Amino acid sequence: MTHRILAEFSASISDLKKNPMEVVGSGHGGPVAVLNRNSPAFYCVPASAYEALMDHLDDLELAALVKERSGGESIAVNIDEL
Repeated sequence: MTHRILAEFSASISDLKKNPMEVVGSGHGGPVAVLNRNSPAFYCVPASAYEALMDHLDDLELAALVKERSGGESIAVNIDEL
């Protein structure tokens, strides 16, 4: 069975057990696919990459909320009345 690996770098679970920080560093700031018997078990992501991913997801959620709300009824407002 073949598996798609969504990272440029990979390491075995044995390598991760021996030296976790070396495995993280081998990704040069990007994700590292951790393989168990040549199948991806999980992805090891540095904190900075994870934070950037979470920021991007927040931005996407906010954009969807804005898009959802922008379809509503408009209210005419006179700036002098504010």
